[in-house]
Parts: sequence; C-alpha cells; structure tokens
Amino acid sequence: MEMSIPIRDEFLPYVERLQPRAPTDIDLVVIHCTELPDLATARGYGERIRHADGTGNSGHYYIDRDGAIVRYVPDDRVAHHVRGHNGHSIGIELVNSGRFPDWFDSRRQTMAEPYSDAQIDALLALLSHLRTALPNLRAIAGHEDLDTGTVPASDNASIQVRRKLDPGPMFPWDRVMRGCSLRRG
Repeated sequence: MEMSIPIRDEFLPYVERLQPRAPTDIDLVVIHCTELPDLATARGYGERIRHADGTGNSGHYYIDRDGAIVRYVPDDRVAHHVRGHNGHSIGIELVNSGRFPDWFDSRRQTMAEPYSDAQIDALLALLSHLRTALPNLRAIAGHEDLDTGTVPASDNASIQVRRKLDPGPMFPWDRVMRGCSLRRG
C-alpha cells in the first residue's frame, strides 16, 4: 500500500522543456539546502532561465521549515540540481539559509542554521514515498558529496572555497539514515 503524504504541485513554468525519463532510471536521491532565506526566494531562483533550452536550475522537491512539501519538477523529468548526476537522481531541497548571502566569502563558510524536526520528519516521509514510487531507488547523497569543485573566494580570489557545502554540518545524517532504507552513496 502506497503511503499518502501531502505534496503540493507547483511546477516550474518550463517543466515541459526538461528532458523526460522513466522512473526506472532513478537510483539516487540528492539532499540539498537552498542556501536562501525562504521558499519564495528559492522559487524565484528556480524560475530563472539559465540554459539554452529555456530551463533553469531546480530540485524536484522543496521542504519548507514547517515541513510543507512542494514539488517543482515531476519525477519523470530531469531537473538541473547536481552536476553529472541529474539524469538518474531526484533532488530534494530543504529551506535553510546556509551561507546566504555570502556563499563564496572565505570568512563566511560556516553553515549554522539547524534543520527543523518538521523538515526532517517530512523528508523521511517523502523518502519512504519515493522508495515505493521509484523501483530502483537505492542510494542517498548530499550535494557536497557529489560536487566537490572549488571557486575563487569572493573576498579574496587567491583563496579557493567549495562551490557546494549542502546540506552541511547541521544536517542530521544519522537520524535520516536510521529512518530510511537507502544506502549512503
């Protein structure tokens, strides 16, 4: 029996331009944090066209601090959320300020906002739902695990900082791994 969880669909305007795929193509969930102050700002970033095909960067699901789940991209479309892994993964974004607004300032690389219990409870429910809906889903990773690239710091170009640190040190990996049936990949 499939578990029913409240997911609000608010598909991005360009969703039909995203590459289609079969549910059997998906074997990985990538956990992100928005590194933005709120869900509305994250939506604005997702709507920005960044690619020649008229699409932008976005996760599939967004979980707000109160645990509300919003789907911006359906599972059967490839979202642009992590370099080199988009075709076979689902991106889940947790609203969290991360390093906002100084993502690449070498003096501001600490991510100190904790994730709420409501967010993690919703994440675990969503992961359970996805395990049922996606027959080959086996692994979970953080964005920081897959994108290890560096860029020059915005305050001092002679210093390199990580492009991606999310979901970051405040993400409760132990709790999530105990609560889901996925392997860390």
